[in-house]
Order: sequence, then structure tokens, then C-alpha cells
Amino acid sequence: MRIVKYLFALWAGLLVYVILAIIFGPGGLFAYRQLDAEKNRLDANVENLKMINRDLEITLHSLYDRDAMSLYAREQGYALPHERFIRIVGLGLNNRAAVSAGDVFRAVPPQYTDGQILRIIAFCVGITILLCVALFDFLKTLRE
Repeated sequence: MRIVKYLFALWAGLLVYVILAIIFGPGGLFAYRQLDAEKNRLDANVENLKMINRDLEITLHSLYDRDAMSLYAREQGYALPHERFIRIVGLGLNNRAAVSAGDVFRAVPPQYTDGQILRIIAFCVGITILLCVALFDFLKTLRE
């Protein structure tokens, strides 16, 4: 029966390590939540890029229309030889908003506790339980 007490310390240390690894480890719950949030952020960016791509494709296809092409040229300050511009101070040259090509997103690695630290914590818990069991056995033998 005495060996079971000491094996309990080993199993308790192993259990502590497994629980800590599941929650705080590189493949644990906290790392998974961070990766899921990062995935959602990148998915939203991809949707934004798709919307920008659709707008740019519409603009590209509209350039095949002669009237639309002359309108875009006028917005950029170009004119036909027989046309003249009247510039109104304060309005600026181009009232059209600049088209953004999207934002640069860098993937952020998840923050987690290193496995070595988790093993040290589990080892310390196992040793503490082992010392407590050994101390109780020692005190029990002193009383007898």
C-alpha cells in the first residue's frame, strides 16, 4: 500500500502537466482562442480585399466606355484640345477619393506558455506531493 502513495505523487505530477498543457500549452485552449481570433481578423481583411477587387473590376470594365474614360481623364486634369478648365480655388483637382489597395496584415503568433515551464511546474507539484507523503509516513513511523 505504501508504493501506491508514492505512485500517486507521480500520477499527480503527470495530471498537473496534462491539465496545464491542455489549457496553457502551445496547442492549448488559450492559444486556440488567439488563433481563432486571428483567423477571424484575417477573414475580415480578405472580405475587404474582395470588395475592393470588385470595385476595381467595375472601374476597369467601365474604362471601355468612351464617356467614362473621358470622365476619368477630366478628373485627373486631362482635357481634349478644344476644352478649357475653370479651376475653382479650394475644391482641389480631384474630388474622387483615392482607391485603397487594402491594408497589410501580418499574422500574430499566439502567446503560450513554453512546455519546459509546464514540465517544471508539474515536476515541482509531483515532488511536493512526494515529500508530503514521505513526511506523513515518516511522522507516522515516529508515532508508532
